[in-house]
Amino acid sequence: MAANSRLTIATHVLAWLALAQRQGQEVLTSEQVAASVNTNAVVIRRSLGDLRRAGLVEVRHGAGAGWSLARDPEGITLLEVYDAVDAQPPFGLHRSEPNAECPVGRGIRPALGGVYGRVERAMRQELAHTSIADVLRETLVN
Repeated sequence: MAANSRLTIATHVLAWLALAQRQGQEVLTSEQVAASVNTNAVVIRRSLGDLRRAGLVEVRHGAGAGWSLARDPEGITLLEVYDAVDAQPPFGLHRSEPNAECPVGRGIRPALGGVYGRVERAMRQELAHTSIADVLRETLVN
C-alpha cells in the first residue's frame, strides 16, 4: 500500500512559502512551488486549495498573482495542516467485517481500535506542538 503524502506535500508548500516570505518574496506561483516539490502544478494547486479553505494561505489574482501565507508560520501547526488536507487516520481497520465465527475475527476490531485510537491521539498531540516555522528551521539545518 502506498503511503499518503498529502501532509508532506502541504507542509513542504507552507515551508517554501514561509521561506519566500522571509526572503521578501510575498507571493509564489503554483509553478514555483511545484518546482520545489518536484511535482505537477496541478497537485500543488489541489493542496493550496485545501490550505486556502482552512485559512492557512491566501491567493492573489491579477498582477503579481500567486500564493502567500495567511498567517505567521509560527502560528500554523502541523495539526492544522493535517486537518486541512483531510489526511486519513494512520491505520485503518478491515474494509469488510471479519468473520464473527472466528475468535480472532470477532475481537480484532475492538482490540486494534483502542490501540489505533491511542496512536492517533499521540500523533495529533505531536503535530499540534510543531509549527511550520519549526519545520522550516529544521529543514534549513539539514
